[in-house]
Amino acid sequence: MQDGPRAPDPSPAAAPRPREDARARTPVDGDERYRQLFESNPLPMWIYDLETLRFLDVNEVACARYGWSRDEFLAMSILDIRPPEDAPAVQDSVRDTPASVFSSGVWRHRLKNGEIILVEIRSHEMTFMGRHGRFVCPIDVTQRMNDAARLARHAEELEERVRQRTAELLVSNRELAQATAQAQQASIAKSRFLSTVSHELRTPLNAILGFAQLLTLNRDQALAASQQASYGQHIVDAGKHLLDLINELLDLAAIEAGKTALAIEALELGAVLGDCVALIRPIAEPRGIALRTFDDRTVRVMSDRTRLKQVLINLLSNAVKYSPEDAVVDVACQHLGDNVRLSVIDHGAGMTPQQVDALYQPFNRLGREAGATQGSGIGLVVSKGLVELMGGRIGVDSVPGVGSTFWIELPASAERPAAVPVLDAAAPAASTGPGAAAPDVTVLCVDDDLLSLRLLENVLAMRPGVQVLTASNGRIGVELARRHLPTVIVMDNNMPEMTGREARELLRADPSTAAIPIIALSANVTGTPGAVAGVEGVFRAIPKPFEVGPVLEAIEDAVKAARRRPG
Repeated sequence: MQDGPRAPDPSPAAAPRPREDARARTPVDGDERYRQLFESNPLPMWIYDLETLRFLDVNEVACARYGWSRDEFLAMSILDIRPPEDAPAVQDSVRDTPASVFSSGVWRHRLKNGEIILVEIRSHEMTFMGRHGRFVCPIDVTQRMNDAARLARHAEELEERVRQRTAELLVSNRELAQATAQAQQASIAKSRFLSTVSHELRTPLNAILGFAQLLTLNRDQALAASQQASYGQHIVDAGKHLLDLINELLDLAAIEAGKTALAIEALELGAVLGDCVALIRPIAEPRGIALRTFDDRTVRVMSDRTRLKQVLINLLSNAVKYSPEDAVVDVACQHLGDNVRLSVIDHGAGMTPQQVDALYQPFNRLGREAGATQGSGIGLVVSKGLVELMGGRIGVDSVPGVGSTFWIELPASAERPAAVPVLDAAAPAASTGPGAAAPDVTVLCVDDDLLSLRLLENVLAMRPGVQVLTASNGRIGVELARRHLPTVIVMDNNMPEMTGREARELLRADPSTAAIPIIALSANVTGTPGAVAGVEGVFRAIPKPFEVGPVLEAIEDAVKAARRRPG
């Protein structure tokens, strides 16, 4: 029950508050038994006058809890133990609380030291010493209310944490769903990629095997020279296409694995472009396609020469392949701040925005798979990776029915073009060519593959004055080298019993064979020949499958190097 005082109604016309009859009040005047119960109760108790709100009686427990003496209590009203801001509510409670109400909820009380406590009021109207009063028992519930508030705060914090965790879980679930979808897409893409790779590899292999079988099908009836040449050319073309595809796959794998080696240097863009145009022109001329390029030899970019040529050849060959006959392919150059942009412009069919979006997907030829133009759809993917590795960008602007402009941007070089050196007229040429005479030359060929040895023998047969020795593994090759001391050694890297590296180490450790130039042949050769030669300690490194011309040229250079050595 509220213990707030009941303020007198100032209005003379106010109706008197209805009261219970005398039987509802407890007469305790002069009752000694009441005094004993009042003082011996362990809970605070007091009685106050309902008219004046002043204390009429208070027990010692209340005095001890609140800090005021009994005399101080009796000099105060119940408003004095309440915070001042609560006084209006106390008066309203006294006026409005029915006489029969025993509990009036929780109120704030003020102790003598200023501390505010929370109490739950138990009260009842009674007659005390002839006065109409109210008996009050305040029960301190501060700790309980604080505990409840603390529990409520904890519940709110827990609920907030649950909301946060739920939100985080939703985010995690979305991320997991996205990751799962990406993994599924990657798996599908991988399966599609492997299926396409298998198809792309089988196509040239089918041509190679087919025409090779035609060459050997009827041994009793010789083929005409024109047929042999035609079949052989088909085999060469299919083999080159297969080699290009394998090289592109290796480049793509190296780029994705972050294992692409670059040698960034200042390059004269016009000179590099000129080399690429010279390689593409034989493809363009039969179809009447003209290549128009800029003639500024002062433009220099920071790039890797080999990789830049690879990118430019890809862009130029694509422009030629997808241009109509008698068209023009333009190559333009412009400075853009610290970069140089080179653009290859064709006047072909162009591409839709959807085709441009799918441009850099491996094996995606944008619906041109059924056409007569050969390709794998990997070249642009590799070119994009190489350009970005060189610190540049690649892009395309295309309009269907008008044509496409593929462009690359590379960092410009601040270096000025170097002066062109003047060559000594008496200096010997770098190579006398594959047909140069070199009597008394011995070439040791070491390879575990019999067909490779036969191929090398036939290649060397094109050079007069060569004695060819063959060995089927590294151990035999070392023995033959020590016995015959050949002029040049052509050696495979991967062989049973003794690898090419192990054989070279033995030959280099032997004074009699240490100076013999060694040309390494390997299907695992990557990077530029010079870089490989420096690592492997060989005179020249040539990747398999090899072309005949470079092998003969390497042998010529090795023979010259062997003849120049002292002794």
